[in-house]
Amino acid sequence: MTEQGKLEKMLILAFTDSKKAESGGIPESVAQFTALINPETYTQTYKLKFSSGKQGQGSSGQQLKYEYTEPEEMSFEFLFDNTGIIDDEPRDSIADDLKSFKQVLIEYQGDAHEPRHFKLVWGKNSIFKGRVTEVAITYKLFKPDGTPIRAIAKVTFKSSIEEQKRAAKENRQSADLTHSRQVKLGDTLPLMCHRIYGDSRHYAQVARANGLNNFRVLQPGSTLIFPPLDKLGNTP
Repeated sequence: MTEQGKLEKMLILAFTDSKKAESGGIPESVAQFTALINPETYTQTYKLKFSSGKQGQGSSGQQLKYEYTEPEEMSFEFLFDNTGIIDDEPRDSIADDLKSFKQVLIEYQGDAHEPRHFKLVWGKNSIFKGRVTEVAITYKLFKPDGTPIRAIAKVTFKSSIEEQKRAAKENRQSADLTHSRQVKLGDTLPLMCHRIYGDSRHYAQVARANGLNNFRVLQPGSTLIFPPLDKLGNTP
């Protein structure tokens, strides 16, 4: 039980797949990272994707046609410091801490053929679930010999929830919309077409739309575009 007034450190919990990240906690995680100090701020980003429509007669601009809303993104900054000022535990270098941090967040998992899935937990609250898309490390303080002893790691996460839950949340199963989907291990193009259009026979047109030379070999983690049904027949 959490003691009243006790400072809770933010945790990044790593999981092997999105289902475990959705429902799992500390016991189910395969790796963890505990923030030295909690982030002072974090940024939420929402992006809407539009395509350029036809230019109106007598106008200088084009009308934008909504295609889809991209998954939410969140960015956090985590401090690494080995001076001992923060935790009274001075160390020779932050290199080992950063190495462990990167192993948790961006290391490729050979058995899953992809990096891990994550859940961010602060106290009793689960504040985000998703994948890491970017890690940028800024070194801030150095020893006389150039050894870094303080750094800020900015991490960007993109929301990643189960496909059925995403569709229910966005209510956009319509085959008349353009869809963007990330390929998961075990996906095939006919199967993905069936999910989008309710008909697997559109795989050849979708392959052409994405410039795929071999639709039978899909790269997990890659993103495919599924055009509206009314445009499939005109796909070059």
